[in-house]
Amino acid sequence: MFLVKRDNSNKNFIIKGFITSILLSAFIYLSHFNIEYLLLNTVLGLLAIYFLVTIPRKSLFITGFSTGIFWFYWIGISLQYYELTYLIPVLLIVIGIGYGLLFLLLGLINNIIYRVIAIFAFTFITPFGFNWMKFELLFIDSYFNTSKESFALILAAILIISQLKRLKILALIPLFIAFEMPHGKIIDNPNLDIYMPQLNLSQELKWKKENRANIIDKNLNIIENAISLNKDLVVLPETSIPTVLNNQRELFKYLKELSLDINIFTGALYLENNQIYNATYLFSKGEVQIAKKVVLVPFGEEIPLPKFFVNLINNTFYGGAQDYAKATNPTDFTINETKIRNAICYEATTDKIFENLGDTKYMIAISNNAWFTPSIEPTLQKLLMKYYAKKYNVTIYHVVNGSKNYIIRP
Repeated sequence: MFLVKRDNSNKNFIIKGFITSILLSAFIYLSHFNIEYLLLNTVLGLLAIYFLVTIPRKSLFITGFSTGIFWFYWIGISLQYYELTYLIPVLLIVIGIGYGLLFLLLGLINNIIYRVIAIFAFTFITPFGFNWMKFELLFIDSYFNTSKESFALILAAILIISQLKRLKILALIPLFIAFEMPHGKIIDNPNLDIYMPQLNLSQELKWKKENRANIIDKNLNIIENAISLNKDLVVLPETSIPTVLNNQRELFKYLKELSLDINIFTGALYLENNQIYNATYLFSKGEVQIAKKVVLVPFGEEIPLPKFFVNLINNTFYGGAQDYAKATNPTDFTINETKIRNAICYEATTDKIFENLGDTKYMIAISNNAWFTPSIEPTLQKLLMKYYAKKYNVTIYHVVNGSKNYIIRP
């Protein structure tokens, strides 16, 4: 009774695996093209999980391979900036095989109860610290809650539908419990008039030394414009000032002077004890505070492998560059008596950055998506931020280079 159905047709198992991957990925692409209907996402999400639970074991590798590429093909776009374009096809195959093998584990035992438990366990897995594939995310713009408890209830409903011939109606019970009534978002704004400029600086130009002075001037013009508009706070994206800012004495001094008229929140590199940090600088009332990044991007800012492999990869592909250093705990800034949690790009999509929030209700996240555009990466990042904003009841102000800024409310 509890065996997953066999399928002896090679053609059928490939088709079923591929269709399942399309269903698992549809919500991202629909959101990317601004097609966001709760009913459509609800139905597609349920179908995706139903197929994942019931397809033959040998279809799972196809599903994982295709889903990995559908979700993360954009990672390869960044390789061009390291002059590693030739590795893009290799990277795509590695991503596909990696997720294909992970999905194969869902069918390690040919038993549907095992399959359901394994799918739920998958929601806790973060290969190499990379946590962007979340099955709960399928329901972020649907009629269901995105908590793990709700996802477990959805899996229970699928199990009932697939196993009970006459009592399938019982599946409505867990689905009803997982149901989340749509409601209008409560507008709870901080006591700040925030200026969120839209920047679209090409990654190819950003780190060339000959462009640095011009880029810095543009940032200063934005700050001065925000002052002229009587804003309380101006937010600039991740590494908006493309240098080790605390080494630039004159610029550092001038930003302190400007902060007498406006709070300045900007991304830049920070040097301390011969270690480089990806950081946020808050210039306020002539003083400066530094928030160092807590969660680094796997294989982008750090190599999550033993030191021998770290050195080998950095020497082979990154010209001997070292991993960024990282802070231990998140940083909260207080601006005009409002507490704001700092987040830099990837870490805004991790549980770590939301630890010990206390009474902090707002987050300012800064990103540089020029590494990955044009692609679905900004869309997937936004969907993940929706997930975490809802999970932790935090309003997120996201200022980005290379894609659109936005505000996400829980």
